[in-house]
Formats: sequence, structure tokens, C-alpha cells
Amino acid sequence: MTRPARDPSRRLIAVTLDEDSIGRPSPDVEHERATAIYDLLEDNVFAPVGHSGGPYALHLSIQDNRLVFDIRRADGQPVVAHLLSLTPFRRVVKDYFLICDSYYTAIRTQTPSHIEAVDMGRRALHNEGSELLAERLKDKVAIDFDTARRLFTLICALHWKG
Repeated sequence: MTRPARDPSRRLIAVTLDEDSIGRPSPDVEHERATAIYDLLEDNVFAPVGHSGGPYALHLSIQDNRLVFDIRRADGQPVVAHLLSLTPFRRVVKDYFLICDSYYTAIRTQTPSHIEAVDMGRRALHNEGSELLAERLKDKVAIDFDTARRLFTLICALHWKG
């Protein structure tokens, strides 16, 4: 089954990270961040509430424990900047990293049924983080669940130390 074409004016076409505030990652972390951005750009629904002039470019930075969504049009014209506190994400990101570690350990040492159980927990935490992100953005940026999942993956990649 083919999916209907997405509205090209309601999507991200570029995502950049502010290295000054986020930091220069190790090669492994840089790869994870690049993969998260690639996946996000491949398929997304993203439109600042009250603005219909996309597609959009997103520049992410961190200021005072807040994730800054600097949203611009594709031509660089500023649209809006939203600050999102990272505090509500601490627990779910920490738990997500713990279960990811358990998952990678299980892959090497456990039975398929144990791996599947750990993976279900990992997916549930990822969904929880995605739902939290969608809820925190609901009055700011229109996104679908798959975009929320990809953005949550990117937030996790920003926290990953390698």
C-alpha cells in the first residue's frame, strides 16, 4: 500500500546542530546524530502553529537546560524560536539509555524471547518519550507521531556520550 504524498510546505528539509552549545561529539556520537537527522529528514510532518510558509529548516541549540528550536523557512527567513525545557525528559532519556544498554547486552548473551522482551520495553520507553515530546510541542509545532519519534531519537542522540 502506498502512502499519500505529504504536504511539502509542512516538513523539515534541513536540521543543524549548534556545536557551541551542544558540543562536538566523538565519531560514534556524530554518526548517531547524523543518522537521526537523516531519518528525520526522510519522512516528517513539521509545521509551526499559525505559519503555513514552509518547508522549514530547524537549528537546534541548548541554552540554560532548554532545547532551542530555531525554525526558519528554507530560504533562511526566521519563523519562530521555541524553548523547550529538557528537565521533563531526564528520566525517560536516562531510562531509555539503561534499557538500550540492556538490549545490546541481551543480544550477545540472552535467548530470543528475552531479547524480544527487552526490545518491547525499549520501544515502550521510546514511545513514552515521543508522546512527551509531542505533548510539549502541541501548541507550538504540528508534528505527527512518527516525526515525534524521530525527534525524540535526535534528542537522545544529543545526550549520548558514546
